[in-house]
Amino acid sequence: MSEQARPARPSIEELRAVAQPPSVVGRRNSEHWAGTLYLRRMSLYFTRAVLPTGISANGVTWLMIAIGIIGAAVLMIPSWWAILACAILMQLQILVDCSDGEVARWRGTSSPMGVYLDRVGHYVTEAALPIALGIHVDGGLGSIGGWTVVGALTGCLVLLKKSFGDLVFVARHYAGLPKTDESVEVTGSRSSGLRSARSLLRFFPFFRAFVAIEFSLITLVAATFGLVLASLGVVADGEVLRWWTLAALPLALATAAGFLLMIVTSRRFD
Repeated sequence: MSEQARPARPSIEELRAVAQPPSVVGRRNSEHWAGTLYLRRMSLYFTRAVLPTGISANGVTWLMIAIGIIGAAVLMIPSWWAILACAILMQLQILVDCSDGEVARWRGTSSPMGVYLDRVGHYVTEAALPIALGIHVDGGLGSIGGWTVVGALTGCLVLLKKSFGDLVFVARHYAGLPKTDESVEVTGSRSSGLRSARSLLRFFPFFRAFVAIEFSLITLVAATFGLVLASLGVVADGEVLRWWTLAALPLALATAAGFLLMIVTSRRFD
């Protein structure tokens, strides 16, 4: 079926065949929540609903960005319900993130602008969440203090880690090299010690803690666990959430440093 002949109200089977090719759902690093779990299964229904509206793929991406910003803003509110709402919004954000590409593939409107906006959305959201958590722990926007500084430092490290990955493509472009792939042979370190360490991290994947969904869920678990312990008189109110806010800083540092080390010892620049 040509792109011009594709209907605005396709069946789920028709949409899946075009919008979710193996090259997309099989991406090793990009499809953790989306492909291997459940959001890709749900996103087709959202995509099918928005196609008749005429909204562009980039318009869907702008919606994804807005949801991420709203989720981080909600997290600043010092309430357990705000943390729950943030976790739900991060799920919705990734669902919409799946949908923008599906809309583009169905209509044949994929563009560099879409890729750029997608990157902007993830950069903004994943950096804003630790900052918002720091504000939450401080007691809200009216009580900004030391915990906000900790969250801001964590957010900066998250930005650095993400830029390290994208700068690989920038460096290859300036060197006149084609886009690299995500295969283990290319992304794996030349160092056997680093490869072994990375293999062990499968059992403790703390490097995923700063992806939007993971971060929001960890925060929700910490807040819930803290409420239970506080009700039992084991810890002070908000203590566990403060532990997580503080622990996130060295974890972000380790993640950024480790990612940089893996990149410079890999075959990404060959």
